[in-house]
Amino acid sequence: MKVIFSSFFFTLSLYLSAQMSEFIHVDQFGYLENQNKVAILSDPQLGYNSSGSYKPGSSIELRDYLTDQVVYSSSPEIWNGGNTHEQSGDKGWWFDFSTVTTPGTYYVIDPSNNESTGPFEINANPYADVLKSAVKMFYYNRCNDSKDAPYADPKWTDGTNFLNPLQDANCRFFFDPNNASLEKDLSGGWFDAGDYNKYITFAQFPMHELLATYEDNPTIFGDDWNVPTSGNNIADLLDEVIWELDWMQKMTNSDGSVHIKMGSQNHSENISSPPSVNVDQRFYGNTCTSASATVASVFAHASLVLEDQPGLSNYAADLLSTSENCWAYFKNAFDSNSLETDCDNGEIISGDADKNADIQLEYGMTAAIYLFELTGKSIYQDFIITQHNQIEPISNNFYSPYSGPYNEALLRYSQLPNADSNVADAIIDLATIVVNNNDNNFFAFVDSDLYRGRAPDWIYHWGSNLPKSGIANLSLLMRKYNVVPSQNDALLEKAYELMHYFHGVNPQGLVQLSNMYSLGGDRCVNEIYHTWFNDNTIYDNALTSSNGPAPGFVTGGVNRNFSVASISPPSGQPILKSYLDFNDGWPSNSWEISEPAIYYQASYIRMLARFVNTDNVISAVHVGGEKSAFEIFPNPVDDHIIVKGLMQNYRIKILDGSGAVHAVVFAQGAEAIIDMSNLSNGIYFVAVYDNSNGPASIQKIIKVN
Repeated sequence: MKVIFSSFFFTLSLYLSAQMSEFIHVDQFGYLENQNKVAILSDPQLGYNSSGSYKPGSSIELRDYLTDQVVYSSSPEIWNGGNTHEQSGDKGWWFDFSTVTTPGTYYVIDPSNNESTGPFEINANPYADVLKSAVKMFYYNRCNDSKDAPYADPKWTDGTNFLNPLQDANCRFFFDPNNASLEKDLSGGWFDAGDYNKYITFAQFPMHELLATYEDNPTIFGDDWNVPTSGNNIADLLDEVIWELDWMQKMTNSDGSVHIKMGSQNHSENISSPPSVNVDQRFYGNTCTSASATVASVFAHASLVLEDQPGLSNYAADLLSTSENCWAYFKNAFDSNSLETDCDNGEIISGDADKNADIQLEYGMTAAIYLFELTGKSIYQDFIITQHNQIEPISNNFYSPYSGPYNEALLRYSQLPNADSNVADAIIDLATIVVNNNDNNFFAFVDSDLYRGRAPDWIYHWGSNLPKSGIANLSLLMRKYNVVPSQNDALLEKAYELMHYFHGVNPQGLVQLSNMYSLGGDRCVNEIYHTWFNDNTIYDNALTSSNGPAPGFVTGGVNRNFSVASISPPSGQPILKSYLDFNDGWPSNSWEISEPAIYYQASYIRMLARFVNTDNVISAVHVGGEKSAFEIFPNPVDDHIIVKGLMQNYRIKILDGSGAVHAVVFAQGAEAIIDMSNLSNGIYFVAVYDNSNGPASIQKIIKVN
């Protein structure tokens, strides 16, 4: 895209003279052309920001970001008669600009109060790069794998990790640590969350969600997403799944038993940043029936997905064999009433990975459904028939946002040609009832939430971003299986509005993913509780430390039950303001708020992927330019930026919002390094000119100390 400069600096000047508003909330990445587009205008009444006050002017405007032309204006619509929204403590208004469908870069402004949003896109595919960044989290969370350029950004390169003596490649059993004959190679897999440990049962949810995400729309997942396995004819998302599958196989014994987790023996070991510097011994723990049920369900699903992938038919067959073996181990314990529910005694720190009998039955049922689809064997059908009504949703008439993999398995079973008709009818009948009744407001948009992503109070606990996106996924699941065809539009709208919550349509105006500034975020999570990106390291804060955390990590989210009452926020706030952008360790317990995890990540990816397609959109990238032509990093920047691209006869300018030029570089070759150390903190623009054809790319850069 070429930008016409005659009006560009005038546009920037107008835009930057407006205040980047804390009161106007939009999806900071953008909107699909033909979906609803509503900005939230908030006036805080309760909570940490109640000293702020905002009353919108009589007309709110949507402007083209490159020309500053008003493309739409209207009076804001007062929400709920001017009453205060209980969950957020805010009063508010809606500015609906859904009628604007022309692709472009826009911003919302209240000209009377000089309050403005950052730029965002309206086009056919505004979230494609956000999805890639979210998936890249799993690469950064790979255990026992180095993070090398060009796959890792230079800020987050690191050597291999946890392959020192008595770590993952020759791991000892916790209860017999001197017995070398019990050493196992347990390398591979992902760090589970903010620690460096690896858990089998905690992998059940994300593995199923990632596999199902691929099944839903395989064409959006490329083999060129810049990971070491790119170019192997397997989608990079599946390469990440296989990285975890290989580790899970190593945790599995020949009798179908599975060790539940591995990692460090106390909180003072293996806590250094980056991961490669840790040398303390690692251990594996007990076998547990919940771990066997997990492997049985995940491997069966993976076998279905991978059996048609190039060169993976034998691999898929091995997964099926292991799944059947692990399911038999689980089934023997189930039949003898000897499921192990207390086999994780906390000997490996931390995270109690035990599962109760009902959850183990859910995992076993999930496995049985996939195994029945794969094999048609009566042993799996009989188990489904006799046990399907013993646990939710059939037992309590409740489809849960926490049980995405099981909900999917049930609905999938109901459509198998050889499914038991009575079981299939029970599944669909209940699904029809809950959708038609909009139980818990899970299945249709309602206007009782100022921020348009209604969810019940009880989901806003530690890790609330999982059920928040889980509600969206539950709606999308009912739509996928066409449970109530007349409700499909409502189900899609519900999920779409919930997605906006993660992109800044929340009381904080905060993108719920870390360090997304280079992809268009204007206010993002700056700190996450993750041992690599720990407090007081060079990765501490996206804006104030030299490296910041890697982009795309989904945090746990607001937590109304935060345990440290003296820290407010998050404590003592309206529910949706129970958040603090921090990563302090004990006793501040920031992990209850800002810790990422592979399960939050997978649930968000499942939701987001529904709104990504294969359209190739060239957008203004938050100030124009052809994004694919030039790479400009780091962003935010401390001392220097690197501009990469085909720069034959180009010049590069660094400008501030008034259009003043702070540096000019004439570029030849593929890379230019520009010193920005002497510039004050603030927003600048990197303009790359083709000397023969004019400006080719303009991108926003945030300068920090």
